[in-house]
Formats: sequence, structure tokens, C-alpha cells
Amino acid sequence: MSRGQVHGDPLDRSRFPVDPWRLVERTPSDHDLGVTETLFTVANGYLGMRGNPEEGRDAFAHGTFVNGFHETWEIRHAEAAYGFARTGQTIVNVPDAKLMKLYVDDEPLILGTADLEHYERILDFRDGVLRRSLVWRTPSGKRVKVDSTRMVSMTQRHLALLTLEVTMLEGDAPIVISSQLLNRQDGTDEYHDAAEAMGAGVDPRKAGTFEHRVLLPRMSRVEDDRMLLGYQCASSRMTIAVAADHTLHTHDDADVVVRHDDDLAKMVFRVQADQGRPVRLEKVVAYHSSRGVPVRELADRCDRTLDRAARAGIGEAVAEQRAWFDEFWDAADVDTLSERSDDAARATQQAIRFNLFSLAQASARADQWGVPAKGVTGSGYEGHYFWDSEIYVAPFLTYTQPALAKNLLHFRSRMLDAARHRAAEMAQKGALFPWRTINGEEASAYYAAGTAQVHIDADVVYALSQYLAATDDVGFLLRHGIDILVETSRMWADLGFWRENGTPTFHIHGVTGPDEYTTVVNNNLFTNVMARHNLEQAVAAVERIRRDHPVDFRQICTRLGLDDEEVAEWARCAEGMHIPFDEGLGIHPQDDFFLDREVWDLSRTPDELRPLLLHYHPLVIYRFQVLKQADVVLALFLQGDRFTDAEKRADFEYYDPITTGDSTLSAVVQSVMAAEVGYHEQAWDYFLQALYVDLANLHGNTVDGMHIASTGGVWSALVCGFGGMRDRGGRLTFDPRLPDAFDQLTFSLVWRGSRVRVRLAEDAMTFTVVAGTGGVPVTVRGSEHVVHADEPLVVPLGEGGAAGTRLARPLDEHPQLGGTRADGSKITAGVPEPIPMADDEPDPAGPPPTEPPAFGLQD
Repeated sequence: MSRGQVHGDPLDRSRFPVDPWRLVERTPSDHDLGVTETLFTVANGYLGMRGNPEEGRDAFAHGTFVNGFHETWEIRHAEAAYGFARTGQTIVNVPDAKLMKLYVDDEPLILGTADLEHYERILDFRDGVLRRSLVWRTPSGKRVKVDSTRMVSMTQRHLALLTLEVTMLEGDAPIVISSQLLNRQDGTDEYHDAAEAMGAGVDPRKAGTFEHRVLLPRMSRVEDDRMLLGYQCASSRMTIAVAADHTLHTHDDADVVVRHDDDLAKMVFRVQADQGRPVRLEKVVAYHSSRGVPVRELADRCDRTLDRAARAGIGEAVAEQRAWFDEFWDAADVDTLSERSDDAARATQQAIRFNLFSLAQASARADQWGVPAKGVTGSGYEGHYFWDSEIYVAPFLTYTQPALAKNLLHFRSRMLDAARHRAAEMAQKGALFPWRTINGEEASAYYAAGTAQVHIDADVVYALSQYLAATDDVGFLLRHGIDILVETSRMWADLGFWRENGTPTFHIHGVTGPDEYTTVVNNNLFTNVMARHNLEQAVAAVERIRRDHPVDFRQICTRLGLDDEEVAEWARCAEGMHIPFDEGLGIHPQDDFFLDREVWDLSRTPDELRPLLLHYHPLVIYRFQVLKQADVVLALFLQGDRFTDAEKRADFEYYDPITTGDSTLSAVVQSVMAAEVGYHEQAWDYFLQALYVDLANLHGNTVDGMHIASTGGVWSALVCGFGGMRDRGGRLTFDPRLPDAFDQLTFSLVWRGSRVRVRLAEDAMTFTVVAGTGGVPVTVRGSEHVVHADEPLVVPLGEGGAAGTRLARPLDEHPQLGGTRADGSKITAGVPEPIPMADDEPDPAGPPPTEPPAFGLQD
């Protein structure tokens, strides 16, 4: 019963027309600036530039972000305790290179007030270039055509290309283009207004985490056509340099004026433009950052990047970009169109590709860093990495871009020493990965919905084991993977304990699962199921290395202090893991005492009280059976072979009506499992909710950046939900559930070096090897096959066809009541009455707290 339900097409198609390969805006608006700034971001995973106008104004939230570049600050707890997170980490808004202010007849172009005869902005998914074209009638009556492009390179990690072309359509006029590098984090805006430096929509109270100047000036220079600014963060000591080259193309008289200081460098190009003669400025930008390399060295790196770009020319960089995206789409596209497709189908295809494109922009060149929850599209979640990466993003990367999945896992492996330290601080053996972080230290100040989510260890191992199964990358297992497997297993074996009541069982207490509306519980089902998988994978990996790589095995045992007794203990813990199950209700309780609570009846909860976390104190929510996001149901998806079909259906029917969907991580999982158990209408509804989370701003916070985990979940909903794909026992299995809205579904999967294209039609699945040697084992509804390189494999789907199992009745939106608990009491439901805040009470929006709020860790 998730929020944000989608009825019909949620976009205004007169403003955002349907185009399967582009996001097009035909009318600018100041009513949703923050949303469109996020949607029209260009990024490569390292560098992200929000869709702010070249002219600077109007803007809701200016933003240029470099993955991992952050400032640190002391978390001041109102009531501190041992082990609480001490150091906050916040992504920094790095110097803005997008700015190219335009004046015609000394009149500035400002979109919000300009008389525009034509306007079109296009983000092309096929080359990652943002293009804008407009015709402006100036206050003096002259007509001016202004075309701009913006691109962040996928092939050259540190490079961005911007162009601005101005053509006088009616009349001659003096044109001024002021190209700038501007430190907005600490300074003023392009009009020297400190209040507007970060954008009109940025409340300085909420941006007030920093009580000091963040970027300390270390270099400022302008030489020839190049300008550069360099800084060091005051506390984290990270360093950054940004430089820009300029090339002006014009047949008219022109000159240039330069200026630079600590927080601004600019080149002002002045042209006496004649009618019909274009004036084109090309701006090539380089960003380099480091954990501590001197700014002088970063400046040299910027120079080298710009020198290479100058030798090659903009045309070559654009061609490389298009080639990169051609390869990306060949591997990652999910095609749902047919000859019979209508506008509704094309709109769905457009939204699908927008989500996949966003995944590319979040991960392609993250390289030595992870994938933040917002990518590099905004400052939401302070630029932190969560479990999102492993559970929602890594599967897409593993099966379409395995090299990028490897980068993501390598990033986690580099956190292992910090995770060991955190485990020791929590009185545990092994390693405990931080719930939210940038630099490897725990940054979650609210432990109940942060550090208590120890399932993060098992989530990392889930992504690792999935990657290893799909790639058979033994080298990565030996160098990095085995260390993660060993240290996380040590944590689980130490955290849990044995309880004997007949047969000994292994229990894990005092943890929080994915559902942040239920915290610090005993035997959270998701945690226990995933911990069991973690332990089993570690045992299997150790035995494999012992058998196949004895020399490496001896080195690993020495390096990690590993012995046979410890491995045998992990196997016993996994085998004895307690998995809660209620015989009376026939379901898996979310934890030992979950069913003791009263049910929250979401069917009687008005929309104005959603999301719950903004209208009820955490303790109120904790007292009820109500979920922020899928928890048990997520376990059914990730470990589906450990549950029967009947158990999965019963669990889904129980938990779905009490799942709020207040987290964007929920709808995709509910879609997958609704499809599997046979609720095809609900599967489609949940899919649409995930598909349009950001495009339609369904949760009201797209202004803070994209929900990258949800975009990864869209791929899973398509491939795993409707395509029915699972990775079980070292082979790909399929049990499809093609929705009525699709005539066909085509996607690609990489398995052990071969890329297989899968096409699901109404009566058959066709597998074709498009790269590699083939020999890929697949199972379709229990029938085993091998896909060879020499010919396609066609598997008839038989009775039920591509639609698969479907239940005749719709899912009941009301919670299941009247069941009997173990103590004989009946389960009842209610809705607590919220107490409105008095007029004289403080505004909950500010001033800012010195520690993060209890909820809102992930929406």
C-alpha cells in the first residue's frame, strides 16, 4: 500500500513531450526549478553538474559536485554515549564552472524574466549531452538566438565541455559573455549576493552544517585563455583544482578582459556582433581532487587534461562520448516497444531509459569511489554511501557493466580497515561496515536506524557473491573478496549467540532491518537470512580456495589468522540460524516481537499524514506493525530459493497492506514480488511508482538529487520482476511475468564473459549470444538449457505463456486482522491521532540540528 501512486501519465506532455531517447523540455518554469535542475544534470559518476542555466539565474539550488570530495565536522550529540558517530561528512559544492553570463546591449539574459519566443532544452540519452536552444527578444526589440551545450565526459573522467553560441537574428549589438569559475560554497553568487550564492531555494539554515569557511584558497590564476582556482578543505584537508580553457570563434571585432581573486576567476569576452554572424565560445573544464595532494600538483593535472583536450579538439571528445554510450546501451538497454506501441508505451520506454541513463551517470567513472545515494546530482544525504549501492545498484552493474561492479566492490574493500576499527569500537570481532559514510567512518548519528543496521555487512557480501558468480573473477576473490568474506563472517559469529530449546539455534539480537519504522529488535528476519547467506558464502569460498589455490590459501590463512575451527564455526552458525516463523498465521514475523504490536491501518490513514515520519514521533511509529519499506519481502526476493511459493505469497499478502512506501527503496521490491506471487496489477502499479519517482517528483524531494537506488531497482523490476530472472546455484533462471502493457521485453545479461540478449515474447523466450563464446547455462521454468554462440535458443513457454502465474483476485489493501498470536490474543488495527504543533512552537525546518534527524536517513 505504497504512497505516490501513479494514475495515467504523470508528466505534462505539452511541456515534456514523449521521446524514447531524450528528455525534452519545451517551456521553462520557475515552479519546479529544483526538480528540473536535478533531472537535467549531466554527470559521469565522478563529476556532476546540475541543470542550472548557463546564465546563473534563476536557480533553485546551484550544484557542481565531485564524488567523495567532502568536508568533515564534529557531530555534537545532545546526549552523547560511547561509540556514537563523532565526525560528520558532507559533500562540498565545488567551484562552479557552468557559468557563462550573456549580455546583449548590456541587458542580461535571465530566463525567469526574458521574453522568449522559443525555448527547448534536451538531455539526449544517446550521447549524454545537454542542449538548450532559445530565441530571446531583448528589451530593445532585437531578436537573439542562443544555443548552448554541456557535457561531462564518460571517457575522460575529469573533463567537461561547454559551448555557448549567440546569433543576432535582427539587428547588430554589442555582446558580452562573462565566463566564470565561482566558489559558491563560501562566497557570493554571480551578482555578488551572498544570500543567492547557493540558489534561491537553498535555506541557509539548512545549509548551515558548516560554521567555518570550507574551501581555503590556495591558488588563483589567469594565463592566456586559461583560468584556474584551487582550494583545500578546512577540516578534511582534501584538495581540489578546477581550470577552464576558452576558445572564441567570431568574425566580428572582439576583445577580452580578465579578473581573478580568491573566489572568482572570469574572462569577459566583448564582441561587436553583426546580424547573422554567430559568436561561439567553447569552454573546456577540468576538475581534479585528492585526499591531500598539494593544490599545485592538482593544477598541473588540470593543465595536462586541458592540453590533451586542446590537441584532440571538442569534436573528438564528443565522438568518444557517443561511442561510449553506444556500447553502454548495447549492454544495458531494456526495450519494451513493438510495432503496436502507442504514446503510453513510448512514454514508459522514455522513463525506463531515463532511469538507466541515470545509473550510467552515477557509476560510470566513480572509479575509486562508491555510488552515493544521490549520485552527483545533488547534496541530498550529504553525499553519503549506503547499502543502496550493493542491493539496488550493484546487480545492474554486475549483469550489464561488470567492470563497474568490480570498481564498486573494490571501493568497499578499501574500507575494510576502517570497518575492522568500527567493529572493535562496537565490541565485535571482524569488520562492521558503516551505515552511512564517505571516508569509511560511521557518520550516522542516530544509531537505532543507523549503526544497528548491521545487515550492511551481509549486503556487501551479497553484491560480492553475485559478482563472483556472474564473472568467476577468481583474482578479485583472492586479492580482496576473501578478506571481506572472512571479516564479515567473524562479525556475525561474534554478534550472535546460541540458545538451546531442544535443537540449538543461532540468534542475533539488538539489530535493525531495512525497515526503519521498526528498530533495535531481536532476530530480524532479513538480517538473519542475509547473515546466513554471508556465512555460507564465506565457507564455500574458503573451501574453494583451499581446493583450487593451495598456495594462495596458505597465504590467506597467515594474513588473516584463519583456521579450520573458525570456518567450521561459521558453517554451524549458518546451519543453526534462527528464522522466525509463526505457525498460527503461517507467515514469517519481521522479528521476534513484531506480531505483538497493534497493526497500523494504512487504509484509514489520510494522505495528509503521509509520510508518517513527518507527522509522528518515532516512538509512536515503533509501537505499531507498520513498515517504511519492504523488509521480509526484500528477503523473499534476494533469497527466494530459501522460501516456498506458499510462504512467499502469504508473507507478501500480510506485509504489503502495512508497508507505507515512505522509502523510495520499497516500490521496486514490492513490484518484483507482486509479479512473482501472481498479483500482476499490483506489480505494474508499483513499477510505475518506481519508474516516475524522480521524473514526477513523487516523494517531493527530487530537488535534493536523484534517487539512484530506485533507478537501479527499476532495472531489477524489469529484468527480475517481469523477466523473472534469478541467479541460483551458479546459473541464470527465468520464470517470466510479462505485464499486459508490454508486447515484448528485451534485455541483455553478461555471464562469464558472454553477453546474452534475452527477448521475452508472448509465447517464448529467445536467448542470443551477441558477444563472447557462449555456453551459458539457463533454466526456464524448470527446463535446463545451454545458450551457444552459433545459434539462438528458443524456449516455448507453454501454458500461461509469458504472463505466468496470475491470481484472479486483487490484493486486499486492508491489513489482515483477527489472527491469533501465540499467547491467544487477537491482532487488531488502529490509527494514532497526530497532535498538531502549536503556532508558537519552533519551526521543524530550522534552525538546523547539530545531528541528523531520526528519520529521513533514506527516503
